[in-house]
Amino acid sequence: MPPPQASAALKRFTVLDLTRVRAGPTAVRQLADWGANVIKVELPPGADQGEALGGPRDGPDFMNLHRNKRSLTLDLKSPAGLAVFKRLVAKADVVVENFRPDVKERLGIAYADLKAINPGIVYGSISGFGQDGPYAKRPGFDQIAQGMGGIMSVTGLPGHGPVRAGIPIADLSAGLFCALGILTALLEREVSGQGQWVETSLLQAQAFMLDFQAARYLVKGEVPGQAGNNHPTSIPTGVFRTADGYINIATTGGAIWERCAKALGAAHLLARPQYATRDLRLKNRDALNAELDGIMSKRDTASWVEILNAAGVPCGPIYDIGQMFADPQVKHLGVAGKVADADLTLMAQPVTLSRTPSHLDRRPPERGGDSDEVLSEFGFTSEEIAALRAAGAI
Repeated sequence: MPPPQASAALKRFTVLDLTRVRAGPTAVRQLADWGANVIKVELPPGADQGEALGGPRDGPDFMNLHRNKRSLTLDLKSPAGLAVFKRLVAKADVVVENFRPDVKERLGIAYADLKAINPGIVYGSISGFGQDGPYAKRPGFDQIAQGMGGIMSVTGLPGHGPVRAGIPIADLSAGLFCALGILTALLEREVSGQGQWVETSLLQAQAFMLDFQAARYLVKGEVPGQAGNNHPTSIPTGVFRTADGYINIATTGGAIWERCAKALGAAHLLARPQYATRDLRLKNRDALNAELDGIMSKRDTASWVEILNAAGVPCGPIYDIGQMFADPQVKHLGVAGKVADADLTLMAQPVTLSRTPSHLDRRPPERGGDSDEVLSEFGFTSEEIAALRAAGAI
């Protein structure tokens, strides 16, 4: 019986998921949500040392990361378990792992080992600092990558010290980039017939996510600093106080600034020479922000959102997470969805495809709950499966 498919888009691909914690599971979740036959390979009971930093199996973090997958328990340190894994690799399309670089060498499941079995295998690797180089053997964690990747130096209020992002942005971006690399390699394989090794790291992903801030340094030699809630180059863009809270306003360019000032009833600011150009507004940002705070504190956030949007000025309220999920546009977009086989709501994919959409078809699997089914699909007999279980290999 074929497994449920979250989408028809990637249903022809089989993925062996060796990942743990967050970055690796994030990559594999992308493949699972688009219908790939994902087999989460886990250690048998007694051999497992826990899902490090992943929380309990029935917790929200684990549920969010491991939906739309099946679970096979397999002890890769045993000869019998390793033999089973290599038999699976012969028929699989993708293997994804986020071990430290030396671990897969010791286990005998490095890319070169698996390429010898299946030249078409696409092998995705996520590490903290890369597969080689002076930091390759260091353990990598999101917060360490945030610090070394530069984002903490540009996050937070000036003079208050570095601040981490409120989400594990290095883990998440590394996972997304790995998934993109895997999909790119699968497309290329359709031409060449050959698989390849897809590598990324938390450090690389975090550095790439600096985007225009990194470009300021590479192109002009500028070292950006903290700007708090202000945009570092577009003024006035940032957080402003209202009568009942705060609002975000984004003015990019002179035309939007002019519309903004008029909508706020502050057309007189347009005549001030210190605010005449973007560079002058940047230089005098604190003074301009103070004047805008004084004006905006006279109305509530909802009123300003209505007024500014009517004037074509980008703006919006600042929600907590509960308020975000209650927003009518968020509901309309289907940001969260019900899992088909459980009384469970999780984050849905933020991308829609018109013919092959993604669905939340199944809750995260019980550990080893699909072992017999998976092995049977790969040609193992009931006698072989019983012998593997008796030997503790599955």
